[in-house]
Amino acid sequence: MSTPTSPAGPAASAVASIRPWSLASEYDRHRSIVEQLLARVRTAYLGQVIAVNQNGTVDGVAHAAGTLDVQPLVGQLDGAGDVIAHGVIHGIPYLRLTGGVNAVILDPQPGDIGLVAVCDRDSSSVRANLAPAAPGSLRKHDMSDSVYVMTVLSGVPQQYVAFSPAGIDIVSPSRIRLAAPSIVLQADSEIGLTAGTQVVNAAPAIELDGAITQGEGPNGGEAKMAGPLTVQQDVIAAGTSVHGHTHRDSEGGMTSAPL
Repeated sequence: MSTPTSPAGPAASAVASIRPWSLASEYDRHRSIVEQLLARVRTAYLGQVIAVNQNGTVDGVAHAAGTLDVQPLVGQLDGAGDVIAHGVIHGIPYLRLTGGVNAVILDPQPGDIGLVAVCDRDSSSVRANLAPAAPGSLRKHDMSDSVYVMTVLSGVPQQYVAFSPAGIDIVSPSRIRLAAPSIVLQADSEIGLTAGTQVVNAAPAIELDGAITQGEGPNGGEAKMAGPLTVQQDVIAAGTSVHGHTHRDSEGGMTSAPL
């Protein structure tokens, strides 16, 4: 009588524990049953984002549009050790770093590979009502109750906020926009402004009574400009008009104003 051999293939070791010849003792048989039951309990998995139904908009992810479709990447094994790919799970919520009305909007992108957590009960009613609710069904640890937590594998970022020992960098290949009723830039040493072509303002950047001002009192200070500087009207320096001032001549008279 020949002794059965273990199946060949990359998944052979994974299925060997459920082969009949491995159930020689009562312990092995109970162990096989427990392992089969545990295999039905999903906790977390790696999944690839297939589509995002909300991409960068301000609407909360709790709304129906704030979901994504994910493909679990670790396949299933049949009794022969063959790999069977999972189907796509549609319409699961994803995590945003948020608190109250404050949020960092960084939505997953198609192609991202991230960590997906699985709720222990049917959470569909809670997601629909945004309030405490009974479970939508009796399912437990089911992949239908997945939540995309965060991206862990993706390409090299082109738009980012980087924290390093040298400081903080905010980089974008297109645009950076700051919008608020009041914006304060404060530096102990210097503030630099560099533009490749020109600095364009729809309105004066610093405006006081319709005039550009550097500031007064302790907020004032030296201002330097490489020039040339073209002024359409007059310039007042230390209370004296640059365009309309006069000087005494050598005979005690007054010169004419600059031409």
